[in-house]
Amino acid sequence: MADKVPELVVGDDGVARCWWSAGSPEYRSYHDREWGFPVTDDQRLFEKISLEGFQAGLSWIMVLRKRDGLRRAFNGFDFNRLARVRESSVERLLQAPVMIRNRAKVKSVLNNARRAVEMVKEEGSLARFLWRYEPKGVGRPKRLTRDVLRTMTTCAEAEALSKELKRRGWTFVGPTTLYALMQAMGLVNDHLHACPARARSLALRQKLKTP
Repeated sequence: MADKVPELVVGDDGVARCWWSAGSPEYRSYHDREWGFPVTDDQRLFEKISLEGFQAGLSWIMVLRKRDGLRRAFNGFDFNRLARVRESSVERLLQAPVMIRNRAKVKSVLNNARRAVEMVKEEGSLARFLWRYEPKGVGRPKRLTRDVLRTMTTCAEAEALSKELKRRGWTFVGPTTLYALMQAMGLVNDHLHACPARARSLALRQKLKTP
């Protein structure tokens, strides 16, 4: 019988982490410092929506390694600035050395920036709107394992959020993309139960006053 694949991996620093973080130093840092920790900053939330859109059909490690360059190309993902960028700039952006050269995805960032400005005017902030869709635990697994996490790609709240954002004119915001956003920005805590980062994420969420 084949050995069971471990839920956690222990790095050369002696720290146990969720199995998916073992593939690269970038993943390890992302796991320890970002993934699953709650975020209420509008610019960071917009950046993550944009990056998750770029990831569609690609690997996250590719996007993660290009993130700094994408930040430079897209004005730090400051949606107030991006909302003023003209469609004629798409060609220039596509020629940026670090760019993921997908015209629809580049245009989506500019479109969504304009939608984000509208949302802030209507809702007060992106965070205030997005955190309304925080899953409350109903119907979620009581204990996360590797197998559960690999197959859990969306939830009812992500599907509802996707539907509403599309209604408001956002693009590249499918349910799977938005569930990945929820995982990364701490709307859900999907660190495995034995992972030390899970407790840190939970403690931060309990202290956080959501918008």
